[in-house]
Amino acid sequence: MFTKILIANRGEIACRVIKTARRMGIKTVAVYSDADRSARHVTLADEAVNIGAPPSRDSYLRADRIIEACRTTGAQAVHPGYGFLSENEAFARDLEAAGFVFIGPKHASIAAMGDKIASKKLALHAKVSTIPGYTDVIADAAQAVKIARDVGYPVMIKASAGGGGKGLRVARDDHEAREGFAACRAEAAASFGDDRVFIEKFIEEPRHIEIQVLGDAHGNLVYLGERECSIQRRHQKVIEEAPSPFLDDATRKAMGEEAVALARAVNYQSAGTVEFVVGADRRFYFLEMNTRLQVEHPVTEMTTGLDLVELMIRVAAGEKLPFAQADIRRSGWAMECRINAEDPLRGFLPSVGRLVRYRAPAEIPGCVRVDTGVFEGGEIPLYYDSMIAKLIVHGATRDEAIERMADALDAFVIRGVASNLLFQSALVRHPRFRAGRLTTAFIAEEYPHGFRSEDVPAGDADFLAAVVTAVHRAYRDRASGIEGQVPGRGVRIDDDYLVIGAQGETPVRVARASGGYDVRVGHAEYAIRHDWRIGEILLSGTCNGAPFVVQVERQGLRYRLAHRGSQVDLRVLPRRAAELLRLMPHKAAPDTSRLLLSPMPGLLAEVAVKIGQEVKAGERLVVIEAMKMQNVINAERDVVVAELLAKEGESLTVDQPVLRFETPAGKP
Repeated sequence: MFTKILIANRGEIACRVIKTARRMGIKTVAVYSDADRSARHVTLADEAVNIGAPPSRDSYLRADRIIEACRTTGAQAVHPGYGFLSENEAFARDLEAAGFVFIGPKHASIAAMGDKIASKKLALHAKVSTIPGYTDVIADAAQAVKIARDVGYPVMIKASAGGGGKGLRVARDDHEAREGFAACRAEAAASFGDDRVFIEKFIEEPRHIEIQVLGDAHGNLVYLGERECSIQRRHQKVIEEAPSPFLDDATRKAMGEEAVALARAVNYQSAGTVEFVVGADRRFYFLEMNTRLQVEHPVTEMTTGLDLVELMIRVAAGEKLPFAQADIRRSGWAMECRINAEDPLRGFLPSVGRLVRYRAPAEIPGCVRVDTGVFEGGEIPLYYDSMIAKLIVHGATRDEAIERMADALDAFVIRGVASNLLFQSALVRHPRFRAGRLTTAFIAEEYPHGFRSEDVPAGDADFLAAVVTAVHRAYRDRASGIEGQVPGRGVRIDDDYLVIGAQGETPVRVARASGGYDVRVGHAEYAIRHDWRIGEILLSGTCNGAPFVVQVERQGLRYRLAHRGSQVDLRVLPRRAAELLRLMPHKAAPDTSRLLLSPMPGLLAEVAVKIGQEVKAGERLVVIEAMKMQNVINAERDVVVAELLAKEGESLTVDQPVLRFETPAGKP
């Protein structure tokens, strides 16, 4: 067994590998960029080596610097995590040539499966079900259109070396095929250094279901069941679960056996994942094989009781798998939500900055797990992906796992950067999700205009009115106890209030009680009991004896409450104050219609217009790069560019003015 390994990665996966290595008694070496100097994985490791500037190409993608770090620290093996160099065949080969062990499959296996065109041909040879399509190199857009017509629209255009949703487009006509071909080639060249693309039939109402496989150097290969990964946005997974609510045992067994057959065809030795698309008729087709650890591996660990990172390390050290296929047992249901630094109410635009507040829900062995690479006060940098944490839960049944996830999301506090917690809460409470009626188009179908405030689930209005009244009364009770108040002019405690929100006014009556407050909302009585302290975000307690968790923050005269996926802003006012508020004039927001404001923090990668240029609606204005994604901002209406307020290469903040417009002559 190794005595020291290097983790060629960052963030939560680096921390995850360190955790297992420490339990196994193996020392760890972290590598880090200048942007990650104070990152969590750096502090957790036994040693840390700086490998370059913040951009990935200057640090985490520098194989030569990682190999040199192995030499200087005495590390015997390298775990690549996922992303970066994890599926880089040259990196695995160079490590081996330098005398170090790659904790993953052999470079020949990576090469065979890393090229999506070659892997499909290999799958056909191994008698694995594949999607109809064209797997040879496509020369130009005209050929792409011809192939798409032959295969039959809709088709999927995919980068041969792609992954993570990059270099992938769905085309439903000739125009989309031309545009998609050009976009995929450009993204593939920028992200992977390989601009080859291929075309395959797009399966309608598809599910994305993958099989976890595991092999050793002694010819043993097993599959560890499936993961349902159909809940995706822009081809990136959002929620994963195991097992799938769709598969029957016969399909599950057939998929597992085909996955093992494919792995055996490339002499696979490590943890890997064979991805399938499954139609409504349960017919399944090979998509690709990921020759690495997957982001969503914890759901398999929760249902099998196995540590996949430990098994990868043991296999890389030459050990045999300690079990056969017949020994594998699955128990219960596991689910994972990816918690990302993005704003769902602003088109899921990335968010960067300091984590002013970060409090994950309490971990419960076998029930609730949090994998993260961040800490309160740390930074979410601009240069890498947007993941903050992975929240994983386990229950005896799918319904129990969903309820546990909903409770855990309620207790997850993130402030300072935007997060998708609200969106995840809405998803797990969605009736269609709860029914298990999933496809990869779920989010696009249920939220066709994006996730908007009106899509936020409506909470129990009376319950939230009772909670906010109890919170407000706690503030008033504290204020009334301040010493030195002028006699007759001190803080007056009211019992009757109006709770004012977007849905109107709700009369409430509150009284102090032992351990909390009794609140009457209409004809309903709410006994709110808690040990909450003023200023804390999490308010946990009981309502009429039933436990609850609500996030509550005071923002000026308002309180913002979040509970079970709902988010509301409420005011609690005495009746007379409410009457006076109705008389206050409304202050109009400033007019920004003639400005293009940056919707996200990022790098202004391209300004596609010039001063005086007439721009038609839908034409490109600028490109903003953030978290490895190119975000194209198009004109919403016909305009004339009057002024450039930012330069290419400039770092932008949210809502920073980039362009100023004028209305074209002759238009209102």
